[in-house]
Amino acid sequence: MTPGPDTILRVAVNVPLSRLFDYLPPAGTDGAGLLPGIRLTVPFGRRRQTAVLMECAGTSDLPASKLKRAIAVLNDKPLLRAADLWLLRFTSDYYLHPVGEVAAAALPALLRQGRPLYPATERVTLTAAGRDADPDALARRAPRQAEVLAALAARGGACDAAELDEAVPAWRRCRKALLHKDCLRIDEVTATPVAVPESTAEPGPAPNAAQREALAAMRATSGFDVTLLDGVTGSGKTEVYLHRMQDVLAQNGQVLILVPEIGLTPQFVRRLRRRLGREPLVLHSSLPDSDRLAAWRAARDGSAPLILGTRSAVFTPLAAPGLIVVDEEHDGSYKQQEGLRYSARDLAIARAKHLDIPVILGSATPAMETVLRCRQGAYRHLVLPERAGFAAPPLIRLVDLARHPANDGLSDPLLRSMDRHLDEGGQALIFLNRRGYAPTLICTACGKIAECERCDARMTVHAGSQSLACHHCGASRPLDTSCSDCGADCRPLGQGTERIEGVLAARYGGDAVTRIDSDSTRLKGTMDKALARAASGEARILVGTQMLSKGHHFPKLTLVGVINADQGLFSTDFRGGERLGQSLVQVAGRAGRERRQGEVVIQTAFASHPFWSRLLAGGYDEVAAFTLAEREAAAWPPFSRLALLRAEAPQRGPTHNFLDTARQLAGELGLDHVRVLGPVSAPMERRAGRYRAQLLVQSASRQALHNLLGRLVIKLENHPAARRVRWSLDVDPAELF
Repeated sequence: MTPGPDTILRVAVNVPLSRLFDYLPPAGTDGAGLLPGIRLTVPFGRRRQTAVLMECAGTSDLPASKLKRAIAVLNDKPLLRAADLWLLRFTSDYYLHPVGEVAAAALPALLRQGRPLYPATERVTLTAAGRDADPDALARRAPRQAEVLAALAARGGACDAAELDEAVPAWRRCRKALLHKDCLRIDEVTATPVAVPESTAEPGPAPNAAQREALAAMRATSGFDVTLLDGVTGSGKTEVYLHRMQDVLAQNGQVLILVPEIGLTPQFVRRLRRRLGREPLVLHSSLPDSDRLAAWRAARDGSAPLILGTRSAVFTPLAAPGLIVVDEEHDGSYKQQEGLRYSARDLAIARAKHLDIPVILGSATPAMETVLRCRQGAYRHLVLPERAGFAAPPLIRLVDLARHPANDGLSDPLLRSMDRHLDEGGQALIFLNRRGYAPTLICTACGKIAECERCDARMTVHAGSQSLACHHCGASRPLDTSCSDCGADCRPLGQGTERIEGVLAARYGGDAVTRIDSDSTRLKGTMDKALARAASGEARILVGTQMLSKGHHFPKLTLVGVINADQGLFSTDFRGGERLGQSLVQVAGRAGRERRQGEVVIQTAFASHPFWSRLLAGGYDEVAAFTLAEREAAAWPPFSRLALLRAEAPQRGPTHNFLDTARQLAGELGLDHVRVLGPVSAPMERRAGRYRAQLLVQSASRQALHNLLGRLVIKLENHPAARRVRWSLDVDPAELF
């Protein structure tokens, strides 16, 4: 340990190394006033990096001659509080991910780039000389200058430069001349906290008996508490959320609400605004960087009492945390699949425990991990068994495709049900979790299938753009009309949402059908418009993917048809049955949410499969009970812990060599209570031109698993074999491929 005359700054730098880096304070300071949570600019190799100060020390493991000085302090006061720094450390320790990359993921992009928390803006003000200028005379000599002065006058004599940019795009060309004439003044103004406006809250429906019992149970405890609000679709879980939010807001606390998809945020915002009289701030990856920083800043300074966001919002700093709500807690979207592979649901629970505040997990189809924790007594399990109001549960029936073959994906029983519901003024949703026109293009003579040149996958037919696209790497090429091998005609095989849309449009009219998937809603605003048509009933038939199964309320929807329900029956992933049950129950829950009872028609080629008898007889509860028993017998999660070590490279050899090295190193470290399986090639070995392989590490003990992996990661970071591959560690993986 090398003592130094200055404080040693231990900082997190956005690099893939599992350690903090030691620096001396900037020149001219001794570091006495520098507190953890501030940002600094530091030299790192040949670059400058924005770093977060995690802790201060009196000594360093490095010799004094090796210590560099930080270049500048970017914040006088901590940007991140102690609780925020704890969350960064916890995330890094649990997911065994470099703390610098965790800190970078938790900060808005502009703060990562070293920009100020409160950015300075230019304020343009009309002076007395500018007001007195003769507009007619000025317009003849300098029309653009006259336009600028008129625009300022129309805005009360002052506005931000960005606003003037929109009103008079070329105003900066005459800026110097107007300043010289003393017609305007430009000041630099630093943004300050702005209070979120309040409005009158509208009363909601009176809670029913089950909702009152749930609220009483939640209100009976204080401090940290995890509640699973397990309610059938349409049972009024959101009403319970709203009442608990009102409790917290009345005590001047903040509420963080997590939702799985960006598409769910607009309807949630409208409901929160109407019922709570507060404007929720929204945080998700599609926001412009400046808007994301403004929302993050308002949450941090406490001016925003309601924060609504997708998974990354779990890192948002809160000035007065009071409640965290995780809606649709089972949803796989809460697990980040690239870079820092974290679960927002699990981090929300860990964060709530550290902050000593309650967290509500809501779902009609809770994850197996959550169900087990309830059985063990770690979480409180509250059930809303019936739909709110006068809505009855939908009737569910199977269509055996062996007896009723489908034509263009639609069987006669399903079409007859559609005719009946549409004639009665209802609305139909056709669910197929496969976008595009068809999943395969095949030669009618030799059977050749159009495949991606960069992936071990088939190309999907997109009829609208007359193209073939790979949904794994994004590659595309023009649609083949003839086979490149034999010259015979090619034809699409199978159904996607685009094809089903065309079939239904031909039968019922194009104006009656609206398709909602990631292709049709790619442009800004199209998703909101499509959902508005669906909610109003203007779109009589909806065709969509998983995007339509989550949380949406369509008052006139009475029929749900599931086109291909068999995809999850024979999945290679041990979670296949659980996800199939969740998907079907969620999409079925869109039907009959008002006074008319809904109907769900599920097409299957395997009507005798035992999964169907469990689902139809006992619903999701029966599926969950069987799944947990099966997992326990096989020692799969949640009865064991998993981690997946992945590697990819342009050639196959380096991936297996690296993972063989990892397995050998793990054996040398000791495999007490830990099992290592592999390495094996990934189920889709080649993706985006890179070969992928994986090593599975399993243990009944989380502590044993982390003890091994923590030491293994350090060794792998410094091993020569790691330089030839791109590798990652996924703790609690949601996908095994």
